[in-house]
Amino acid sequence: MADEELEKKIWDQLRLCYDYEIPVNIVELGLIYGFKIEELPEGGHSVEVRMTFTSPMCPMGDLIKKDVERRVATVPNIKKVSVVIAFDPPWDQTRMSEGAKLQLGLL
Repeated sequence: MADEELEKKIWDQLRLCYDYEIPVNIVELGLIYGFKIEELPEGGHSVEVRMTFTSPMCPMGDLIKKDVERRVATVPNIKKVSVVIAFDPPWDQTRMSEGAKLQLGLL
């Protein structure tokens, strides 16, 4: 699978993950800072997702993290998924897509 196709499949899976308190997916909310894909010596790939939450005290943080791990792991040839939670830079509403802001009535 080409790198671009693999990246697209990962983004597609991330768009299926939601903050359980906000009816918008985590990509549109701006919670995903990026991810790194590496080839494994035994074949397949590992993915490290760097993300944040809307608040460091997010009560749904563990559930969201597990959902990200589970969904990304469904992409063919992904053998290992890790999620790094970062709060720098801190999340704010400017990270949200226009569509998310519209959906939440912020525009």
